[in-house]
Amino acid sequence: MAHIALYRTYRPQAFRDIVGQQHITQTLQNALREGRMSHAYLFNGPRGTGKTSVARVLAKAINCENGPAEEPCNACSACRRITDGAVMDVVEIDAASNRGVEEIREVRDKVKYAPTEVRQKVYIIDEVHMLTNEAFNALLKTLEEPPRHVMFILATTEPHKLPATIISRCQRFDFRRVSLEEQVGRLELICREEGVQAEPEALQYIARLSDGGMRDALSVLDQIIAYTGNEIRYEAVLAITGGISSEQFGRLAGAIAAQDIAACLAMVEGFMQEGRSAEKCMENLIYYFRDVLMLKLVPGAQAQGMTERVLAGSESQPWVERFTAEQLFEMIDVLNRYQTEMKYSAQPQTMLEVALMKICTATGGSSAVGAGAGGATPAAAGASGAGSAGASAAGELAALRQKVELLERQLTKLMQTGVPAAAGGREPEAARPSPMAARGGAGAAPAVRKSAVKLDAFLTQADAELHRQALAKWSQVLQQVKERRITVHAWLVDGEPVAASGDTVLLAFKSGMHRDTTEKPAHKELIEQVMSELLGAKLKLATVMMKEWKDAQSGAQEPAEELRLDGEEGAAAGAPKEEWIDEAIQLFGEDLVVIKD
Repeated sequence: MAHIALYRTYRPQAFRDIVGQQHITQTLQNALREGRMSHAYLFNGPRGTGKTSVARVLAKAINCENGPAEEPCNACSACRRITDGAVMDVVEIDAASNRGVEEIREVRDKVKYAPTEVRQKVYIIDEVHMLTNEAFNALLKTLEEPPRHVMFILATTEPHKLPATIISRCQRFDFRRVSLEEQVGRLELICREEGVQAEPEALQYIARLSDGGMRDALSVLDQIIAYTGNEIRYEAVLAITGGISSEQFGRLAGAIAAQDIAACLAMVEGFMQEGRSAEKCMENLIYYFRDVLMLKLVPGAQAQGMTERVLAGSESQPWVERFTAEQLFEMIDVLNRYQTEMKYSAQPQTMLEVALMKICTATGGSSAVGAGAGGATPAAAGASGAGSAGASAAGELAALRQKVELLERQLTKLMQTGVPAAAGGREPEAARPSPMAARGGAGAAPAVRKSAVKLDAFLTQADAELHRQALAKWSQVLQQVKERRITVHAWLVDGEPVAASGDTVLLAFKSGMHRDTTEKPAHKELIEQVMSELLGAKLKLATVMMKEWKDAQSGAQEPAEELRLDGEEGAAAGAPKEEWIDEAIQLFGEDLVVIKD
C-alpha cells in the first residue's frame, strides 16, 4: 500500500482528537447533547488548525446511527462511509475552484430534496471567501432559511472577505493557533504510534516552525522521518529545515558583544555556505534576542513558554547578564529595520552583514555593546565603551568648532573686502548682499559697485549684431535645450537675451530662482554649447536680474550707490527700503512683488 501523509493518517475522527480547540468542541458537544444545533456554521482561523476536520466530525456526529451523539461512534455504517467520503448526502465543495454563481445555483436546487442515505444533509464549503459576489447573493436566501434536513458549514481563513449578510446568518467559531505544548504532545503521540524515537528539543523546534498549524507540524515531521529514519535528532532537524541552533546563536551573540566584526561576517558566510537564507537568519536572530530580552525582563519566562528560540536558559544566561535592556531593544530595532529593507533588496546577505556591523560598531547607549574581547566583564566593557564614546564625541565637537571658526573668518573677509566677480558676470552666493548688509552694514556698497562694473561692458561695448542673432535664434535655442534636457529648459524659459558684448550673451531673468538654477555649471555648460552650435561661434553665458538691467540702462543704479557711500542721513534712511525691495524681487520674481506706498 502506498504511503499516506501523516496529517491524513492521523486526521482527527472524533471531537476528543481535536488539538487546541476545546472551546469549539465543547460548545458543539453541548449543542448536540441538548439538541440545539444551528442550520449554518462559520469556521474561521489560520491554516492547519482543524476547521475541515471539525466539520467532518460534526457531520458524523449528527448522522451517527447511534446518535446524534456528543462523539461519533466511528463503527456504524454511516460513520465509516462518511469517513471514506462515500455518502452522497455529505457534500464537500471547494469554493476556490467552484466559485461561480452556477455552482451555487446547483446547490440551491438540490437542497430541497430529502437525504437518501443518512439523517441530515451537510454541505461543507471550504475556502468560502473565494466565492464571487453573485454566488454569495445566490446562497443568501438558502442560507437564511434552509430546509430542516440541511446544514451548512462554511470554512475560511479570511472571514473579513465575507459579506456581513452571510456572517450574520451563521454561528461563528474562531479557531486558534495550537499552543506549543499541545503540538509537542500530539507529535510525541504520533512518534510513539510510528515507532520513532525523537529528542524533545527536536519536537519543540518542529512545533515552533509550524507557527501554530498542526498540519504544518505533521508535514515537517513526515519529511524529517523520511530523512533520518526512526531516530530524530535536533541537529538533523536543523539541517533539513535550514535552522540555526542555540549554540550558533550564542557564538554570534558573543561576537557581537566583543564587537568582533570579522567573526560575525565569517559566521554569516558559514550560514550561507550551509544553504541557509539570509532572510531566515535575520528572522531567527530577532527571535533569539527577543528571547534574551524576555529572560532578562520576565522572571521565569522560559518556564512560562514565552521564549521562541532559546531552548536552554543556561546557554543564554551570559548574554542576559551582559547586555542591558536598552541595548537589546536597540539591537532588535536595528535588525527589524534591516529585515524590512531586505524584502526589497537584491542582496539580502549584504543587508544582514550591514545590520550586524551596525550593532557591533555602535557604542555607549546606542545599539549593542557588551563586554570587550578577551573575556572582559560587562562592567569593564561598559566603562571602555563609555570612554570610547566620550573621546569620539570630543573629537567630533573639536572638528565642528574648527569648521565654524573657518567659516566665520571667511565670512568676515568677504564682508570687508567683497568678492571678485565670477565668470560670466555672476557673483557667487557669498558675494550677494545679506539682509544685514542691506540695512547699511559693511559690504553693501562694494556689492552694488561690482554689479555696476559688470554691466558696464554690455552698456558701453554692446555687440548689436550678436544680440540680434541671439534674439533671432532664441526660440531654436530653447527647443534644442528642451530636447536635450527638459528640466534645464523649464528654468531657462524665464530668461531672454537683452545684450551681447564680445563673446558673451547676457540673459535677464525675472525670477531669482530661475537665474540661480540656470547658473549651475552643468546647466550653464549645456546652454553655452547649444548657443555656440546655433550661432556658429563659441559663446559664453552671463545672467542678470531684469530690474538690475533696467536700472543700469536708465542710470538709476549709480546715483543710489553714491548716496549710500556718502552716508547722508536722508539717503541712509531710504537705502534699506530699496535694498529690501530688490531682495524681495530676487527671491520671488518681479511678477509676484507689488510695491504699495
